[in-house]
Amino acid sequence: MTDLSTTYLGLPLRNPLVASASPLSKKIERAKRLEEAGIAAIVMYSLFEEQIIQESLELDHYLNRGSESFAEALSYLPDGGLYGISPEKYLNHLAGLKKALTIPVIGSLNGVSKGGWTSYARKIEEAGADALELNLYFIPTDLNMTSSDIENMQVELVAEVKSAIKIPLAVKISPFVTALPNFAKRLVEAGADGLVLFNRFYQPDFDLDELEIRHSLDLSTSAELRLPLRWISILHGKVRADLALTSGVHTHQDVLKAMMAGAKVAMMASNLLHNGEQVVGRMLTELEAWMQEREYESIRQMQGSMSQKSVKEPAAFERANYMKVLGSFRDLP
Repeated sequence: MTDLSTTYLGLPLRNPLVASASPLSKKIERAKRLEEAGIAAIVMYSLFEEQIIQESLELDHYLNRGSESFAEALSYLPDGGLYGISPEKYLNHLAGLKKALTIPVIGSLNGVSKGGWTSYARKIEEAGADALELNLYFIPTDLNMTSSDIENMQVELVAEVKSAIKIPLAVKISPFVTALPNFAKRLVEAGADGLVLFNRFYQPDFDLDELEIRHSLDLSTSAELRLPLRWISILHGKVRADLALTSGVHTHQDVLKAMMAGAKVAMMASNLLHNGEQVVGRMLTELEAWMQEREYESIRQMQGSMSQKSVKEPAAFERANYMKVLGSFRDLP
């Protein structure tokens, strides 16, 4: 019988399909349907640094009525919208998910700076999370801030969060890093047990009729798989951390590619949001059929088999491949 099991952050999983951080986890009933469909673990939607700071500022505001500074400070923080849930409600919901599910539940913190808010990492652990995913989402706009400033800030944050918890820590990063392998190495040295590649950034658009900023988030497609696929292939075997691929996982072929690159799990949200939890069973059936046809006995057997260190043409992941691809268009009219 084909063995689809894998491990991620030390957690034994029945298969490599994980529901990534999204509104999918906001309702316990939906999370239970995902588990029944075959999802192996769930990453909760993120608790944002800004939400925790805002709650603290509001408390200080009401304890210090008449202070204009607190009211002004509150105005700089965004309206949470869908994610406008208090930290305590987040922790209570996490505890509810753990009670209702048998699969691992991974908490999620979204932040970029050190500070008292990182104590919520410990509170997420106390609420029952099996692991924690730290989502590093930062858009630099200061002309005087260097890439080293940003990386140092994020590495220090990882170290601080890791020191606060005993459960495994995964770090979800951006692809927009000058020297990504070195940054990955530094994150692991700071305490990251896993790396999640990559964060899909919100990209604003312009409404030309209303002349306003248009807020939207497009769902991913399989075409987006190539970026994390490349970097997981490069990092596999070079950093002592579990690698998770997210962005672009829509088919069983996408899962196979993620495993062969060296990922321990393939995370998805867009596919589930668009097609519902029923896609999980279909993907698992197709995954198992593909493996049986090609006589793969287990997922572990293929993990890393197409990574840079394992393939005959390792330069395919580097600059040399760019020249080769351009050369293939030479004879076009």
